[in-house]
Amino acid sequence: MHIAIAGNIGAGKTTLTTLLSKHYKWQPHFEDADDNPYLNDFYEEMQRWSFNLQVYFLNSRFGQVQQIRNSGKTVIQDRTIYEDAYIFAPNLHAMGLMTTRDFENYFALFKLMESFIAPPDLLIYLRASVPTLVHQIQKRGRDYENAIRLDYLKRLNERYEAFITSYEQEHPGAKLLIIDVDNNNFSENAEDLGSIIHKIDAEINGLF
Repeated sequence: MHIAIAGNIGAGKTTLTTLLSKHYKWQPHFEDADDNPYLNDFYEEMQRWSFNLQVYFLNSRFGQVQQIRNSGKTVIQDRTIYEDAYIFAPNLHAMGLMTTRDFENYFALFKLMESFIAPPDLLIYLRASVPTLVHQIQKRGRDYENAIRLDYLKRLNERYEAFITSYEQEHPGAKLLIIDVDNNNFSENAEDLGSIIHKIDAEINGLF
């Protein structure tokens, strides 16, 4: 099975991926943000490096999906290929940080890749308000995230909500679980984590 976790910057994807992989003995696939050679440059000069950054993420995520499907194991993935294409790249384009030419080139590449992959067996969406995101971003203290603006997080949140609405329509039968992070402190509260596990169990039992 392929389980994937979607959510804005600071929503808790990596933490939940780690906790669930331990609980279920699933193999985790983490976002390689710290190994991304474009990330620091992007946060310092977004317009110059946006296309390079997004193509790197797209290539990395496509490779991950191929590995997951060929592994024969149950894998839980931190962030999906859809978020790159439907949230981050269009947002950069809308903000004038990626040219129309680059965005159209990027999106055509994504659509080609998408034709070779299937959606996750279960998509878990971590929904969080901007104050919650800011609190969690500050708590983990990554240098390159210090410059992230509130309006940037707000725009991303709006795109996430639109994406989740369209995801079910575009992938009929695909399973989706939405977790309200504002009211679920799964990283520090065992009961909150337990409630998520209970919901996942119900979804997974429906997959067999």
